[in-house]
Amino acid sequence: MNEFEFKIGAFTLVPSDGGRFEVSVNGDLIYSKLQTNRHADPGEVAGLLRKVIK
Repeated sequence: MNEFEFKIGAFTLVPSDGGRFEVSVNGDLIYSKLQTNRHADPGEVAGLLRKVIK
C-alpha cells in the first residue's frame, strides 16, 4: 500500500462472510473472489489498483 499512499485518500476493510474477498474503488468492483472462484494472485489486486488510478 506504500506505493499508493499519495494517490488514495482512504480505504475501508469491511468484514464479511461466505468466503468473500472483494475490492471496490469509488463503488466500482475491481476484484471479486466470488466471481473468479479463486484467491487473487500475488500482486494482482495492486495491478488492478494501478489501472484504476492512472
